[in-house]
Amino acid sequence: MHILIPLFLGVLFGAALNKGGLTQYKNIVGVFRFTNLTVIKFMLTAVCVAMTGLFALNGLGLISLPQPPATYVLGNLLGGLVFGVGMALAGYCPGTCAAGSGEGKLDYLLTGIPGLLAGAVIFGLVWPSFFPALREVANLGQVNLAQLWDASPFLVVIAFVLLVAFLFYLLERNRLYRKDKLD
Repeated sequence: MHILIPLFLGVLFGAALNKGGLTQYKNIVGVFRFTNLTVIKFMLTAVCVAMTGLFALNGLGLISLPQPPATYVLGNLLGGLVFGVGMALAGYCPGTCAAGSGEGKLDYLLTGIPGLLAGAVIFGLVWPSFFPALREVANLGQVNLAQLWDASPFLVVIAFVLLVAFLFYLLERNRLYRKDKLD
């Protein structure tokens, strides 16, 4: 069951990516051109739903949340930059690459999957020599936003969800990002 449940959830997530149009090159690249924010809306919605569900289940005592891993600000910024540049150049991220490969898209399967594996190998080889210096810069320790700001986790969740809802409102209100205007 430890293997079947994550496999089942991965297939559901891949199906959601497909249904949401996130395995289409134009939708991924559109994020970086500021012409199509489907990916951002999908991912922020997923984060809001997961965050709300996990903190609600934790608040009810049905699950316990693990301690977050250490937060290395410089490492997160550099990792995000490398990830974003790779995503912009390739036209897909690891999740959409796997989903696109599952659809049988050859560009995802023949270049994306080997690229993912090559990146993982390079990361594994570079990490031991690079990480010790990196972890000394802006190491915040094992904290989440609620702990960092000394606030209630529920207040942070509510604030984040409201902020995302307001962002969605602004994006939909602004005709530059409206899909019907661009198509």
